[in-house]
Amino acid sequence: MTDDDLLRYSRHLLLDEIGIEGQQRLLDASALVIGAGGLGSPVALYLAASGVGRITLVDHDTVSLTNLQRQIAHDMAGLQRPKVASAAERMRALNPGVDVRALPEKADAALLDAEVPRSDVVIDCTDNFAARHLVNAACVRHGRPLVSGAALTLDGQVSVYDSRGREHPCYACLFPPDAHVEDVACATMGVFAPLVGIIGSMQAAEALKLLAGFGEPLAGRLLMLDGRRMQCSEIAVQRDPSCPVCGG
Repeated sequence: MTDDDLLRYSRHLLLDEIGIEGQQRLLDASALVIGAGGLGSPVALYLAASGVGRITLVDHDTVSLTNLQRQIAHDMAGLQRPKVASAAERMRALNPGVDVRALPEKADAALLDAEVPRSDVVIDCTDNFAARHLVNAACVRHGRPLVSGAALTLDGQVSVYDSRGREHPCYACLFPPDAHVEDVACATMGVFAPLVGIIGSMQAAEALKLLAGFGEPLAGRLLMLDGRRMQCSEIAVQRDPSCPVCGG
């Protein structure tokens, strides 16, 4: 760690839970962020600001004017650019010491099988059921912890699915892949702008806890936020013995 690093991350170093050893673990870590939109924006920026050494962003979409109401990694200059390029530029400006890879591609099974094993943690910031199941299945296959979040209208949720521990459920234990789920887009239902910032910040916090090795991650717990009352609730999530993905 350089003198500049000691100054930049000094507020982390003052925390007993992180300190020099925890910050060094962040500097040595690799994170994979799937989605560079509403949730991915705060995740990417906080991971970069916190000094996660290698961050890979995956998103095949481009920046549109409707995104700017909530996707804070982008601005007017980024319109029509790939979201990963826009976000990566902001991350590098915030912290030039972070190695950012921008992949303007769809997160299909092949890409995930290539990128997930290279990462210490995966953060799912996608906005549809099918993509979340693809990401979850890849994390189970390769034994990587998954931080998953969702936000729509004024409701949000976040959890950690860590298949490294046989006692913890995966995403499919809670949301079976064969269940009939109708995806609802924020283009039709709307989303409260700060909500994605709150949930994305929670995802970033869970990812940093996992990488630095402190605290109690949300594994086995689903945290839900009611933005109308700004009230959080939590439910315990059990591993499904008949889960088709993790095998229970």
